Amino acid sequence: MVTNIQNEIAKETSMNILHLDSSITGEASVSRKVTAEIVAKLKGKTPDATVVYRDLAANPLEHLTLPAFGQPQAAEIMAEFMAADKVVIGVPMYNFGVPSQLKAWVDRIAVAGQTFKYTETGPVGLVTGKRVILAASRGGLYSEGMPAAAVEHAVSYLQAVFGFIGVTDVQVIVAEGVAMGPDALAAALAEAKREVAQLT
Repeated sequence: MVTNIQNEIAKETSMNILHLDSSITGEASVSRKVTAEIVAKLKGKTPDATVVYRDLAANPLEHLTLPAFGQPQAAEIMAEFMAADKVVIGVPMYNFGVPSQLKAWVDRIAVAGQTFKYTETGPVGLVTGKRVILAASRGGLYSEGMPAAAVEHAVSYLQAVFGFIGVTDVQVIVAEGVAMGPDALAAALAEAKREVAQLT
């Protein structure tokens, strides 16, 4: 009886983490540093968590074509996403949007009939019980209230996508101004790390 209870507790506390990086700048990447911090924090809270890692820059997906929906890789991407309790995504902003490699991943998980459906009253998201943490990096200043906020189409795009498919728990950690000099970079990383430390 005790063993059964322990097994049930283990099931409840186990966690699947999907970790995605998309920056093309390798070790110089700010978003990669922040996603690594986030995953380490989550693992620290749940040491037995399983982590599935995808480097979308080093191993890019093909851009979406009609035949791609029938490829095994598309099913694999969807299975990884659906199995994850937590999804940690590195989101560097390139030319005001997400990297094309990350967009190709989004195209594999935003699929009618699987993660959302259309009804007589409009679209309905089908994904529940998932938490998404976006680690965004920006060379300049694009947060709300900044003059350039209107052209920030990376985080806002992903928030819209995940909301559309039913994910209501989306947290954003931003390191911005990282191209505005060494002091600005250091300050942005310090602020991002502070936010990571406060994750529950």
